[in-house]
Amino acid sequence: MKNTIKVILVDDHAVVRAGFRMLLSTVADIEVIAEADRGEAACQLYLEQQPDVMVLDLSMPGIGGLESIRRICGRDAAARILVFSVHDEKVYVDRAMQAGAKGYITKNSAPGILVTAIQKIAAGEIYIERGLTKQGFQSSETDYQGLIESLSAREFDIFLLLAKGLTAHKIANELCLSYKTVANYGTQIKSKLKVSSSAELAHIALALGVMKN
Repeated sequence: MKNTIKVILVDDHAVVRAGFRMLLSTVADIEVIAEADRGEAACQLYLEQQPDVMVLDLSMPGIGGLESIRRICGRDAAARILVFSVHDEKVYVDRAMQAGAKGYITKNSAPGILVTAIQKIAAGEIYIERGLTKQGFQSSETDYQGLIESLSAREFDIFLLLAKGLTAHKIANELCLSYKTVANYGTQIKSKLKVSSSAELAHIALALGVMKN
């Protein structure tokens, strides 16, 4: 008899979590043992519950998905985290895997993909939805891909928020950092990306496909 795979679901939408739970309840060897609606709670739950697999969204209030992955994997290198996100852009897949995730699928995938991904990751494998790693970046006079890869993990998080138009004060509150720290990061990011305004950061984010028009 197969061992039951213990799963924690992390998504800020209760309806989405309910849908995941209902789907997984039909699978004999998977049991949802806990849920969380933001990254801080996910980190705490992981330590308390020690799941076999954590299914985690990237876009959440608070520290967000990428930082949650980094914190959990920083404490437990063997953590098995499956990203389940609306984002299908290669830059998100790369960042999630670099942070320590063991798999990445999109919310547009067939329901069975979630089950397969959980089972594969629980067995110690890596699972990335077919086609996600083959996407290319839009051609441009500027090598945006090379520039974005020069950003650290924290810089990338702040880059995304600045590109969305958030002020340094709002970002500081969102990420629980000081205003001065965020302002310094903003200066470093603009220097690395060779821009001087948030509007230019938004242009790069659009070119990369990490932000929609």
